[in-house]
Amino acid sequence: MYFENIMNDLWKQKLKIYERLINTNGNFSRKGKTTAYTSVNGYMFSLLNKESQIGIRLPKESAEKFIRKFNTTRYKSHGAWMKDYVLIPENEHEEIEKFAPYLQESYEFVMSLPSKKGKKEQ
Repeated sequence: MYFENIMNDLWKQKLKIYERLINTNGNFSRKGKTTAYTSVNGYMFSLLNKESQIGIRLPKESAEKFIRKFNTTRYKSHGAWMKDYVLIPENEHEEIEKFAPYLQESYEFVMSLPSKKGKKEQ
């Protein structure tokens, strides 16, 4: 129980940081209650996982540059590596707003993909 409370408190702290990043852009808003994320065009493009890690989806070339620049890795959530996602390093969370251009690039990237909206209805 103690460990769960600590993890829940940590997640709530990271949620505030994640929301600061999301609030830098008026094109979309945060979704989800137990897992916070952004999505558009039928694709998720940023995520705060249960491990309190923030990831964003980037085109392959941009993701590779991001990993080198911030000395980070690809993003893992629920035990699986997420395609096209990179981890925003925890040591960068205090200056989360500097990742706003990457979040915008992520948004533009998923907007360039074929729409998945309405596939369930087809």
